[in-house]
Amino acid sequence: MKRKRFSEEQIIGILKEAEAGAVVTELCRKHGMSGPTFYAWKAKYGGLEVSEARRLVALEDENARLKRLLADAMLDNAGLKDLLFKKVVSAAAKREAVAHLRTAFEMSERRACAVIGADRTSVRYQPRRADDGEIRGRLRELAAERRRFGYRRLHVLLRRDGIVINRKKTQRLYREEGLTVRRRRGRRRAVGVRAPAPVLALPNQRWSLDFVHDQLATGRRFRVLNIVDDVTRECLRAIADTSISGKRVVRELANLVEERGAPRMIVSDNGTELTSNAVLVWSGEAKIDWHYIQPGRPMQNGYVESFNGRMRDELLNETLFLSLGHARDAIAQWIDDYNTERPHSSLGYATPATFAAGFEKQRPARVQAVASHAPMRNHNRRSLVPAG
Repeated sequence: MKRKRFSEEQIIGILKEAEAGAVVTELCRKHGMSGPTFYAWKAKYGGLEVSEARRLVALEDENARLKRLLADAMLDNAGLKDLLFKKVVSAAAKREAVAHLRTAFEMSERRACAVIGADRTSVRYQPRRADDGEIRGRLRELAAERRRFGYRRLHVLLRRDGIVINRKKTQRLYREEGLTVRRRRGRRRAVGVRAPAPVLALPNQRWSLDFVHDQLATGRRFRVLNIVDDVTRECLRAIADTSISGKRVVRELANLVEERGAPRMIVSDNGTELTSNAVLVWSGEAKIDWHYIQPGRPMQNGYVESFNGRMRDELLNETLFLSLGHARDAIAQWIDDYNTERPHSSLGYATPATFAAGFEKQRPARVQAVASHAPMRNHNRRSLVPAG
């Protein structure tokens, strides 16, 4: 910091001499200063004591320091926002980021490295790798001849040709040349009957399962497992969690079976959770026919897909979930309203609960009406017919 020629005590003393009647020109000649300087002191320190003047100077210095800190922080934030969508992980990417900050924001190298958390030695490093053009060319030739060979086998072939390099270098060159072998991995398919099977048009005969996704206000995603009765259109369960595995699906279905009894059939898509070993073993032990729809044909699971559309339109798109607990409470309230209050157009605008209660009142033992798999094309045009 530049040292001041006059201290606060000296300035206050000169001003007091002027207040005592001394001539300003004589004071300026005596102390070696100019007239504008005297009047500038008078405007700034007039009427102040030494302690007050010191406090004023300290406040000005502190204010100037805070302004500098704020300006530096704003500049750093602007630089970070400019690099927000760039992945600055490797040393080469950090060198590019430092060069961008120095060019666009006129930062020094030290400051740019501090902003992105890079080491100055790594930024200044100049690679000294030898030219591997001959090795790369031979590697490409071998990969073209042996299209299903990985870098390990190609490394053996290079050594046979007399090119002795480290296996890790072969792997690096193999990756940089884009020679990675595409794996032929078929998608796991569920073992089940594709043709729809008829069931009695009664409650608790066929359930449909599917997942619907959404996210919290924090950006964290969660999913909801919906279980719907195809005949009464009731939502039997809506389980919300950040992840739902096949074992969790089995546990929820087992609890629902204990509460309502086992259905004759469950319909779902080919999701990994629903084609897991846990689900296949449970359905076999429970003696429940599990029907998987054809891949890419969600219309074959139309009941629960329609329900998911209503849930998304009326609840998920209209509600900002603050937490997972908030989401579970809101979903539970909406499900209760859906089952007991919301009129359903395909049920004659009756609620699913009322429709199911009407089934229970007129449920004879001779019911023969069947509910064909509605989403599949049925040339007989047979629809769901209530018993009685």
